[in-house]
Amino acid sequence: MAKRARTRNNSPVNKAPSVELKILKSEFSDAQLEHYLNKGTIDSLEEIDTPPQILWVEDCTIATFGNFSASTGKAKSKKTFNISAMVAAALINGKVLNYRASLPEGKRKILYFDTEQSRYHCQNVLNRILKLAGLKKGEEVDLLTFVELREYTPTLRISLIDYALRKSSGYGLVIIDGLRDLVYDINNAKESTDVMTLLMSWTSAYCLHIHCVLHQNKNDTNTRGHIGTELENKAETVLVISKDKENTGISLVSAGQMRDKEFASFAFRIDDNALPVLEESYHVTVVKTKDVPLTALPEALHKEVLNELFNTKKPVKYKELIDDLGDFYARKGYKKGINAIKELLKKLSAKDIITHNETGYHYNPEIIKDDK
Repeated sequence: MAKRARTRNNSPVNKAPSVELKILKSEFSDAQLEHYLNKGTIDSLEEIDTPPQILWVEDCTIATFGNFSASTGKAKSKKTFNISAMVAAALINGKVLNYRASLPEGKRKILYFDTEQSRYHCQNVLNRILKLAGLKKGEEVDLLTFVELREYTPTLRISLIDYALRKSSGYGLVIIDGLRDLVYDINNAKESTDVMTLLMSWTSAYCLHIHCVLHQNKNDTNTRGHIGTELENKAETVLVISKDKENTGISLVSAGQMRDKEFASFAFRIDDNALPVLEESYHVTVVKTKDVPLTALPEALHKEVLNELFNTKKPVKYKELIDDLGDFYARKGYKKGINAIKELLKKLSAKDIITHNETGYHYNPEIIKDDK
């Protein structure tokens, strides 16, 4: 006699979950998890205050309490000069350069951390801020605290920032000039995430705004490392400081990424008193980045860009050509990273549109077919 087959229903739909079932072995207790879960739950009827806006360029908000922002740019692009103007505006709750600030009463204090410069150069920055604010030496005592952290490890720097925020209330703006120096490895995903979490926790817990400084890569305009990627993903505002290509004495300030509407780019130079001043007569052309792969662009556009490049430049070395291609495509609104530029050059070389010999790189426009 054949045995009756036993049936078993293991369908997740019919299986009642057990509160005792633990898929993940967590380092947190159930009581802690319950606390954080309740704290994070959003109620549609809850009255949540609008975070105060504290810093603007024109009528565009670049900084609010509970958020952080950043300035990026190549080395020596005058990022610290630009931030000096920002801090000076916050110090007097007024306008300096193109920055307008209004910190509320009880949150007027500013904390400035510099992780890169010597004590001597930090004092120069402090005195520059005071000059921009129209104050004398010593008049910053009540509102501005400047701390040099160059000689410490990333772990100690983080602890010192945390301690400074814990031990004194009233801070509305915190500057971290050298975010890279809060991690040991800029490409370490865990370190980067931990620092971003700290920035979000500090700004939320102490109801303030943090502005960070991070360098761009040498070979492209991306912020450095994994921490740069995380910063751009999480920041409220990213300002880009760059030198003018025709006049390196002029620096441009542009809106890289903004949650609010973007401001019009502006330019400044350093005057005879070593202070940043607006270059009011300078015309800034804003070119929006177009999210299209370079290899997918029409032939006519390649011809236009390459004509302009090779009519003004005669690249000899590979790196020189890569830099030039990136620059000239960016002028048309197609600003891409170094890997995208290399991929484009590979395609152009395969078609002999760009060739190379002992005298350098050459452009053969006759090979490009005009679009029908």
